[in-house]
Amino acid sequence: MSTDIIGAAKPRIDGTAKLSGSAPYAADHYPANLAYAYGVFSTIAAGEITSIDVSQAKKMPGVIEIFHHDNFPNLHRTPSSFVQQNKVDETRLPFEDNHVYYGGQFVALVIADTFENARDAAYHVDVAYRAKKPVTSLSQALAQGEPKPADNKKHERGDPDTAYSGAAHKIEATYTTPIETHNPMEMHATTAHWHDGHLTFYEASQGVVFAKHTMAAIFGINPARIDARAPYIGSGFGSKLWIWPHAVACAAAARELDRPVQLVVPRQQMFTTTGHRAATQQKIRLATDDDGKLVSISHDSINTTSFVNRYVESCGSCTKSLYGCDNVRITESTVQVNHGTPTSMRAPGAAQGLFALESAIDEMAEQIGMDPLEFRRRNYTARDGSKDLPFSSVHLLEAYDKAADKFGWSKRNPKIGSMMRGPEILGWGMAACNWEAMKRDCDARVSLRADGTAFASCATQDIGTGTYTIVAQTVASLTGLPLERIEVELGNSSYPKGPLSGGSWATATALPAIHNATAKAIDALKQHAVEEDGVLAGRDAGQLEFVNGKLHGNGRSFSFADVLKARKIGEAFGEAHTNAASGDEYSFRSFGAHFVEIGWDPGISRLRVHRVVSAIDVGQIVNAKTAANQVEGAIDMGIGMALFEQTEYDHRTGMPINNNYAEYLVPTHLDQPESVDVILLDHPDTKFNELGVRGIGEIGITGMAAAVANAVYHATGKRVRDLPIRIEDLIQT
Repeated sequence: MSTDIIGAAKPRIDGTAKLSGSAPYAADHYPANLAYAYGVFSTIAAGEITSIDVSQAKKMPGVIEIFHHDNFPNLHRTPSSFVQQNKVDETRLPFEDNHVYYGGQFVALVIADTFENARDAAYHVDVAYRAKKPVTSLSQALAQGEPKPADNKKHERGDPDTAYSGAAHKIEATYTTPIETHNPMEMHATTAHWHDGHLTFYEASQGVVFAKHTMAAIFGINPARIDARAPYIGSGFGSKLWIWPHAVACAAAARELDRPVQLVVPRQQMFTTTGHRAATQQKIRLATDDDGKLVSISHDSINTTSFVNRYVESCGSCTKSLYGCDNVRITESTVQVNHGTPTSMRAPGAAQGLFALESAIDEMAEQIGMDPLEFRRRNYTARDGSKDLPFSSVHLLEAYDKAADKFGWSKRNPKIGSMMRGPEILGWGMAACNWEAMKRDCDARVSLRADGTAFASCATQDIGTGTYTIVAQTVASLTGLPLERIEVELGNSSYPKGPLSGGSWATATALPAIHNATAKAIDALKQHAVEEDGVLAGRDAGQLEFVNGKLHGNGRSFSFADVLKARKIGEAFGEAHTNAASGDEYSFRSFGAHFVEIGWDPGISRLRVHRVVSAIDVGQIVNAKTAANQVEGAIDMGIGMALFEQTEYDHRTGMPINNNYAEYLVPTHLDQPESVDVILLDHPDTKFNELGVRGIGEIGITGMAAAVANAVYHATGKRVRDLPIRIEDLIQT
């Protein structure tokens, strides 16, 4: 395996297509006779539809049909076996009945000859409702009833209550995080086309294989008759992992009308009907002995979910193993509110959970008078206490040391408000970050072609993370071919089965399959060379070497193109399957640390993040450029989580009130830190897979909000436990 290509900071091979505008996204496909759909969305958050009057809308120019609960084909819910296999709840269908469960729910769908005509007619559909008072917040839901425990998420070891009550030092605090909305640049969209009972649909999807099988279950047809395609995705952050109502409605309309239909979800409705990060309330109890060793950890979390499906945020997923402690309890529960169903958002559960845990760790360190970094070092563990297994590869202490050294942590004055630069009070804070290392089954196909190029395919996706490029690098590492001679195709469910692009498992899942398929393609080439009429006929294939695109043997060398042309063969290909099994001898996780400097100017009430240093331990780094970019993006989202993001609702109506880019605050260019340093430790984890790779997309956001909050406390003395941190929190006396 070539060492000069793996780890190299290579630019993305799909960059030219994206920058030139030639990369087609889900709404960039225009089959002949295409019709356009536009949704009618509920203006109440709870209640029933009493009537739908479409008479005026049907008279509008270009209108073809209007679908609603009294005019929609019968479809199927996903069966329980499919639900269990894919770890999702049974999904209600669009227009299944006249009930309204959340504001912005699809209540009708207008189909017209142009997008403009469909949108215009949608505004003329008259829907009457019988409204009920909605449940609009976690606190309101708790006031109305007890949360529902997620018993399968509970973890307990030792006796945390007894250890807590008898401990030398203890804290108890409650932390809250709000609903956040994903807001990827590309809006959710579907372009669906039926032909001879076969469905082809282009979908803004992080999982084309999952999308294919979901649609097959819903429409009750053989999955072989469905092609889901997502060659390019304008990011998703988790919102595009699953199939949402718009995709089902679009495909159903296309089948009913026997013509292609395209539906783009408006930005406002991406706040209602395509998922969000659930709100959480988390109670943390920590206790230590006189030496600062943790003796008890309790982490009890509650998150909002919908009346349509149940979604559980695994807020304690990191808490149960990040620190050494014999007495630990994790519980997770849900309450129902009249919002759309939550879904995964970058580092689901862990992003919120580590805000709470790493804030509490700082509070505990302060109480016992210990430097927060030293307290974390003292409670470091190389063993997963929740599984009683050693970690396969853990370099958290090195991450602490390298990031602290780069940041200059040793110069930190622990006194609150003591560090100044001009009119600003500086705050220095830090936090650990953590994420589970995961992988799934995967198939891949690689071919060496007679035109001198290589081709690799897998039904995974590139959602902007660089998957195209690292697949090409993996092929290049065995073949020696330059990246420009390697063609990669992803995002098509007809390709060999690949994983979702989520959970940071795409890299660890797909690359071993690509690697093995490449090795098999080289073996096939060698066999072609030694067969009758081959360029090295009669030689022992096992004695041949393949280096830099050439086959070497008996003092002779041939390009693989020449080997294939001599046999009049178009390609030498290899197909491989890898499985998710990693064995039960180790626990597999990734680790890291964030160090943050904030500046607080009390004269003008200005708060901003100045510097971030992050050290990340995620196994073998395949591409230093795309890996660092993933961490940088996650850091930015973590700053957004800490200081900006919150989807807000009118508590009278249950409708979101900042459902646009103008009022839903995210960090802009002016909010970026002046410097961001990402240190990639690059220690291959060969116990996890043969390439030593783990995923990197999620881990960078975990702990980031806590590091900012801890820095804010160091500067201001204000311990903010409710995100986002607001100026009002800091100026209150």
